[in-house]
Amino acid sequence: MDVKRDFLLQQLIRRKGNGMIKVVTGMRRSGKSYLLFRLFRQHLAESGIDSAHVVEIDLENFHNADLRNPENLLRHVESRMVDDGRYYLLFDEIQLLGRFEEVLNTLLKKGNADLYVTGSNARFLSKDVVTAFRGRGDEIRVRPFSFAEYRSARPGEPRERLLADYLQYGGLPQTFAMPDDRQKREYLAALFRNTYLVDIKERHGLRDDSDLEELVDVMASNIGGLSNPTKLQKTFASVKGSSLAVGTIKSYLELLEDAFLIERAVRYDVKGKKYVGTPAKYYFEDLGLRNARLNFRQVEAPHLMENLIYNELRLRGYSVDVGRVLLNGKNAAGVSERRELEVDFVCNRGYDRIYVQSAWAIDSAEKREQELRSLKAVKDAFPKVVIVGGAQPTYRDDDGVLLLNVFDFLSGEADTILRADS
Repeated sequence: MDVKRDFLLQQLIRRKGNGMIKVVTGMRRSGKSYLLFRLFRQHLAESGIDSAHVVEIDLENFHNADLRNPENLLRHVESRMVDDGRYYLLFDEIQLLGRFEEVLNTLLKKGNADLYVTGSNARFLSKDVVTAFRGRGDEIRVRPFSFAEYRSARPGEPRERLLADYLQYGGLPQTFAMPDDRQKREYLAALFRNTYLVDIKERHGLRDDSDLEELVDVMASNIGGLSNPTKLQKTFASVKGSSLAVGTIKSYLELLEDAFLIERAVRYDVKGKKYVGTPAKYYFEDLGLRNARLNFRQVEAPHLMENLIYNELRLRGYSVDVGRVLLNGKNAAGVSERRELEVDFVCNRGYDRIYVQSAWAIDSAEKREQELRSLKAVKDAFPKVVIVGGAQPTYRDDDGVLLLNVFDFLSGEADTILRADS
């Protein structure tokens, strides 16, 4: 089954011949090799690139074990580069190559080598790209399939059923071909336990990871909720009787972020135009993995949709914060008070900014006012959007707020509908 990943493919295409090492990163099993060795390789062929000028090496393949030696790989690649034309060098699981930084930098200096590599997140995290290549690395971040990509793999099925399945099992490619729900649940649970957590343990030398696993479960239960290490430490102490230190919790959260399992959205004071710091919100990069940690019990649609919207905004290249709006006023007794309202997402991309609320359903005037209150309190001219589930049609109200149906938002072609002139 082939799924087009045009958004990611175009990122690779735009970087062709830019004189840098293109590093494809992301969580395990998210489709990095598929992007590079199937879709990008196909693009090169369709562009008329001679196959002799494309060198592909899968370092995880046992038949290429000798090429994990840096001198052997250099000799092999240089023997393939027989003229001055551009050669596209595609390396999978580059962290298996000894002294890979030196090897890649050596090849880059040849002038006619265009380099593309993937790496396992166990040893090759996005922060390593910056340090390993000293400014020569150009990162392309791969995430699990978006809902639009998921839907393209199952044409003809009702979108409501597809969304329910996606919210339950996420977008990891391997789940697409699995014939029943039980197999998907078992696969996702085992993948989290036996791959992602083992990666973290091995990379950081953790002997007893029971606290780490419990922290994962706490975070899975609290998507969309404000949290910080101090608050989590109190939870561990009161509920679990644990003496887990604040510093350890902070470290574990960073490890989970480094492994691309969760992302942190920090608070931003919209009127004060400054970051507030803690507490922050955490979201899971794949909903299926999140649900697997909770044995598919806590699957509240409003929280899952909020996580889904966050992931979609990040996929489209937005930096995403949690908005705080402070209002001064008086209560019913006439006493001055300050109220704090929340905007789910403050989204920035270049000069673009969008304020986004997530609402699974708006089924009453009171609910509508609740969802719009914080957006109306933001007085600048940037677009304001409420993404709504169900059959709610897309329209713009008299205050200029766009009420956007979730399927229109997730369509894959709807990015421009978020803009003020849509």
